[in-house]
Amino acid sequence: MKRKPIFERVGDFMEGRGFYIVLSLCVAAIGISGYYLFSSLQPGGEETAVAAPTQVVVAVTPKVEAVKPTVTAAPRPSATPTPSPAPSASPDPTPAPSQTPAQATPSAQAADFFVWPLRGQVVADWSLEVLAYDETMGDWRTHSGIDISAPVGTQVMAVAGGTVSGVEEDDLMGTTVTITHAGGLESVYANLAEVPAVEVGDQVDVGDVIGATGTTAAAESARAPHLHLEMWKEGESVDPLDYLPEQS
Repeated sequence: MKRKPIFERVGDFMEGRGFYIVLSLCVAAIGISGYYLFSSLQPGGEETAVAAPTQVVVAVTPKVEAVKPTVTAAPRPSATPTPSPAPSASPDPTPAPSQTPAQATPSAQAADFFVWPLRGQVVADWSLEVLAYDETMGDWRTHSGIDISAPVGTQVMAVAGGTVSGVEEDDLMGTTVTITHAGGLESVYANLAEVPAVEVGDQVDVGDVIGATGTTAAAESARAPHLHLEMWKEGESVDPLDYLPEQS
């Protein structure tokens, strides 16, 4: 059998399997050449991947230093509120003692001297040891005050300074005003007009008008118009003439 020349055999090989082998070699050559071409365009490719994490570490450091100045403002408000309540409590107790002596002054100077409640004649004396005849009741009895004659409507004055402690309408002695003086002394004014000029709690000085004479005392209605005056010392009846000055 006659062998074919080499060119014919190469041609037959290319038409058969050889075509695919050559094609695969070409593809491999193209891939290798492309790889080297790609690697030549990025010469530091491996080094950039290592440098990337180092940038994250540098970014964290300035954030920690910014928090430090906030701590310095904390101790300021601790010292300011403490001295404020100290001076507020000191002036409170001072006005309390100033009021106490002022209340005692009216009664302390109350009984320095006495005056007659009105000018008139004494028509009935004070009598507790000797019984006296009572024209109105028609019997003999004690008399715990003095009766000073005066027309109805005559002004009646306080015999001494003091405090009005009673204003009442007595069944026997009529409209009655009681004044409390210093040293446990009281003065009682009876047979007054129905409406007196003072009320309970009023402060009166010696000679102040407290009312007027009237005819309200049923127990002494048979006598001429007069003022019935009594004086009491620590709860016991005393003679008003022992305190009143002599009439001129």
